[in-house]
Amino acid sequence: MVKTADSDTVGLKKQWQIFLIALAFFTRIPIPANTPYSTQRLNQANRYFGVVGIIVGAISAAVYLLTLTLFPPEIAIAFAMGCSLLATGAFHEDGLADVFDGFGGGWDVEQKLNIMKDSRLGTYGAAALVMALGIKWLTLAAIAEIDPFLPALLLVVMHTLSRICAASLIFSYPYVRADQTSKVKPLANQQSPQDLWVLIATGLIILLLLPLNAATVLILVLLATRVLCGKWFEHQLGGYTGDCLGATQQLTEIAGYMALLALL
Repeated sequence: MVKTADSDTVGLKKQWQIFLIALAFFTRIPIPANTPYSTQRLNQANRYFGVVGIIVGAISAAVYLLTLTLFPPEIAIAFAMGCSLLATGAFHEDGLADVFDGFGGGWDVEQKLNIMKDSRLGTYGAAALVMALGIKWLTLAAIAEIDPFLPALLLVVMHTLSRICAASLIFSYPYVRADQTSKVKPLANQQSPQDLWVLIATGLIILLLLPLNAATVLILVLLATRVLCGKWFEHQLGGYTGDCLGATQQLTEIAGYMALLALL
């Protein structure tokens, strides 16, 4: 079948709409109300989760650089982190807290899932959330002491790569069907090889922003963290839920900052 200019235009329009679904799902950024939505398109949207990370990271980096003109780096980092929380509605942080609450307080899979669906924040989740935000702030502040402009670059890099790591779990691990009533529904729970390759390509492009040695170390650390997260979820639940993907994003983001700080 011969491709025409019209079919290419339709294809590009569909991809743009799928990207908008990804943007709406992971951020509070408004999209056109007439954007077509379906479960199939949400599943396809996971290919653009890394691109959403670029946008969130770029917004955070811009806030950091702007605030840096008025305040010390530590304050600028706090503003940048706060901006990312506002941009995403603390979506991933909520997943992290739910995972620690569920895994810390549940005895079996059903109980863990029930705890994770509870909107209330428990002790395990609160502790994990405070530690995660604190470690991120401390690590970025330490990096800023070495180079005050470096956190801006790393915010873009790690917001992107961490979302790619989280989304790639969809390809490797089973979705826990007992999570059907989870409060984070709807959820992308299928990933094609094409979706995965788009994610990988996005990550490789972002890695070009770093020196070769830093990119190599980062790849190894993030792959190891991704595997450990996947095995942890598989052991606890038999697969992943939406909260697990959020927790993976947070944990890989932290691991990336710490690896780069150690390298510096």
